Amino acid sequence: MNVLNFVNAFFSDSAHWHGYDGIPARLAEHVQYTLEALALAAAIGLPIGLVTGHYGRGGNALSLVATAGRALPSFGLLVLMTTLLGFGMLPVMIPLVVLAVPPILVTTYEAMRSVDPSPVDAARGMGMHESRILFQVELPVALPLILSGLRSAAIQIVSTATIAAYVSLGGLGRYIVDGLFQVNYEKVVGGATLVAVLALVTLALFWAVARVAVSPGVRRR
Repeated sequence: MNVLNFVNAFFSDSAHWHGYDGIPARLAEHVQYTLEALALAAAIGLPIGLVTGHYGRGGNALSLVATAGRALPSFGLLVLMTTLLGFGMLPVMIPLVVLAVPPILVTTYEAMRSVDPSPVDAARGMGMHESRILFQVELPVALPLILSGLRSAAIQIVSTATIAAYVSLGGLGRYIVDGLFQVNYEKVVGGATLVAVLALVTLALFWAVARVAVSPGVRRR
């Protein structure tokens, strides 16, 4: 059987659409892991990136942290966290958040530094408070790049959240791990296809958000 036959066999099997191991349930679990990890990573990366980018300080330190975060192997970190903390959501969230923080952090910093200093200086000359300058002058211009960092982080989480299945949790990785264990390549290919489709849907969602959230004048730049 070729890959297309595996995909067709997987999705045409009605057993894969019902119950706790059905596609809707596993997809919902995967989306939950992704949203939780992305929210935690954004809560860490966005404030630090915005503040350091606004003041133009700490760029080298952020680059060092981002490089270190990207160098850590997610699966190895999952094994280490599971060994130290036991089974559960926390050992899964840690490697996913560590994976997602660097692109958010670095892209947000660079987005803030790329803002034209002329309107920022004009705002300061008018006596605007630093927080108003950040949110009303710099952030609207930096938003496209910031969203690109969030998009990159989301795609990485969607692709990597499959590791949750290795520590007895759910998600789309359950099909891949169980399929490999059972030598059921139909299930493996089906799970991989679902992950790829979810990644494409994530890209489309961020494109739609950018169309709504970014002002037309900034989009045309």
